[in-house]
Amino acid sequence: MSEITKYRTCHLCEAMCGVEIILKKNKIKKISGDKKDPFSKGHICPKAIGLKDIHEDPNRLKKPLKKVGKNWIEISWDQAINEVSEKLHQIQEQHGKNAIAIYSGNPSVHNLGTILGAPIFYKTIKSKNVFSATSADQLAHHLAAATMFGHSNLLPVPDLHRTHHWLILGGNPMVSNGSMMTAPNARKLIKDIKRKGKVVVIDPRFSETAKKASEHHFIKPASDIWLLLAMIKIILDEKLITLNHLENYVSTKELSVLKALLQNLDLDYVAAKTGIKNETISLITKDFINAKSASIYGRLGLSTVEYGSLSIWAINILNILSGNFDTPGGIMFPKPAIRVVNTKKPVLKFNRWQSTVRKLPEFNGELPVSTLAEEIFNKKESKINALITVCGNPVLSTPNGKQLEKAIDTLEFMVSVDIYLNETTKNADYILPPATALEVSHYDYIFNNLAIRNTTKYSEPIIAKSKDALYDFDIFKRLTISLLKKHKKTDQTLQQIGMFKNLTLNYLLDSGLKKGGYNLDLEKLKQHPNGIDLGSLKPRIEDVLLFENKKIRLLSDIYIHEINKLLKSKKTISNALSLIGRRNLRSNNSWMHNSKSLMKGSNICNLIIHPNDAMKRNITSGDLVEITSRVGSVRITADVNDEICESVISIPHGWGHHRKGIKLDIAAANPGVSINDLTDDQFVEELTGVAIFSGIDVEVTLCK
Repeated sequence: MSEITKYRTCHLCEAMCGVEIILKKNKIKKISGDKKDPFSKGHICPKAIGLKDIHEDPNRLKKPLKKVGKNWIEISWDQAINEVSEKLHQIQEQHGKNAIAIYSGNPSVHNLGTILGAPIFYKTIKSKNVFSATSADQLAHHLAAATMFGHSNLLPVPDLHRTHHWLILGGNPMVSNGSMMTAPNARKLIKDIKRKGKVVVIDPRFSETAKKASEHHFIKPASDIWLLLAMIKIILDEKLITLNHLENYVSTKELSVLKALLQNLDLDYVAAKTGIKNETISLITKDFINAKSASIYGRLGLSTVEYGSLSIWAINILNILSGNFDTPGGIMFPKPAIRVVNTKKPVLKFNRWQSTVRKLPEFNGELPVSTLAEEIFNKKESKINALITVCGNPVLSTPNGKQLEKAIDTLEFMVSVDIYLNETTKNADYILPPATALEVSHYDYIFNNLAIRNTTKYSEPIIAKSKDALYDFDIFKRLTISLLKKHKKTDQTLQQIGMFKNLTLNYLLDSGLKKGGYNLDLEKLKQHPNGIDLGSLKPRIEDVLLFENKKIRLLSDIYIHEINKLLKSKKTISNALSLIGRRNLRSNNSWMHNSKSLMKGSNICNLIIHPNDAMKRNITSGDLVEITSRVGSVRITADVNDEICESVISIPHGWGHHRKGIKLDIAAANPGVSINDLTDDQFVEELTGVAIFSGIDVEVTLCK
């Protein structure tokens, strides 16, 4: 049989890299970058090779599993769908709608069938106990978008192809290829920007991105908000504002209020708090202001800290005040081929209900995942009797994972839609594994809305799924119909059943393309297997803003309150060791550690500690050390080097595959430790309840 070449978008991270896959006898022979892809232009990172590993992984589940006693047995899809829906129906009939909790993990947004199918199923459940990775990741970005522009998915991104100055805080695009900014080949982008201007990184670690930047400044974890407010104050006090075409979209009254709010900001305290000298802060600000075009980008190190929401808001403010908002080379709004914002009126769904224990607020129909364990334990009020997890491993990816594992053990029922028997799904009663990776069609429904260039591409399945496998869309569709059939027969339920029976993934995708404004449909897109270039980002503030007066809301009450609270909160500057996370290029959260290709080589789950901090504790590289926080402790090998700020330590997130009962051969052989056995579910941002992952006080001791 001759070789066949297929084209696809890699879905293993946010970068949307095009891949060329050579097949022989229905086996993957080679995966390389697709040079004809208009977005990635031949670039791929090592994760693309993981597509082959995931498809061929002997640990990947391919049939539904049911737990009988302590053992797992394979069952048919008909039996699985019927028994799961029957149990869910019984629990809600007995305990009410909110007796079922739902957790949706990061891979959900990387899978088209889950993006479009899971919400239909969730709406049928009708529970208020919904949780996701959003509140452990990017909620601050969505809140800023909703309050400032009118919708949580109006998310501006840096126009990196045309910018002359890129200021990066709390992000590592050399490893992530974006994150809340889809930007493949960060190495080349940084090189091109440096050729005409400057790339500046501000980070507690001399990261992979910092090593390629023009300059790097160490900053103390979780202090970025002080730096950002100082920069805003300098611009306002020294009358350096440049609004350009935004003059009609910005309220001068709000600017005056903002200036007054920051009037008493103590710049000397800012310098002490951040570890960055006053004159350096001034230079960073002036360089940014005076650049021909510029953009500030902030990510996880800003969005998951005590004032994360205020930090992301402040970044938007700086881009606006410098004349770099909705401007080529600055921060701009993508125009995807399928609109993810389908309203002409502002939408802010925030704090409509609260968690029962700590009264933390809902956002977009979800409660903060930091509350999930306590809501399960608190059965008297919340009555969570069952948990559905979808593409997620919250035992490893949410704060105080050991407590969550104990809480899950008390549940009456649990079902997981997942391809692995992992640290979370091992606790389930049923595991429903969808066809995955190269067996499914793909369209980047979410990440095109975050892309630094407008393109569109549809990927057909590369390899046929097995006969008895189900696509994720069909799993959710069948669960929805089965659950509806168990409800009381009304005209509405009968109508819904009929509608869902005929609903297909291609219909939803085709419908979205036809409404996208590019004169596209699915058939046209299929004729371009490498994708279609839709052009550079363009100014579109008039089309984007949803508020009736067509103005950006610079200062919502919540941010005024946060600024006042912050300025009154001057605490003694701590000398404790501060824990931060990090990401590795060959890994994406907790779900790629069972790949032989990606996990080979030296151990990447280690502790980075500054030489001065190590010397005080008699620690040398290679030593086994114990790290202790309020909630737990882990033991890990130390790597002593000066690529981290003094008094700061770093562990990568997503590891901890030592738990019993999992079936992950590669991961279990190199388990690492879970940073979330140290993070604290009680340490959250007060405004949103978002979990705090950066700046955790810990102790480090040498193991004897």
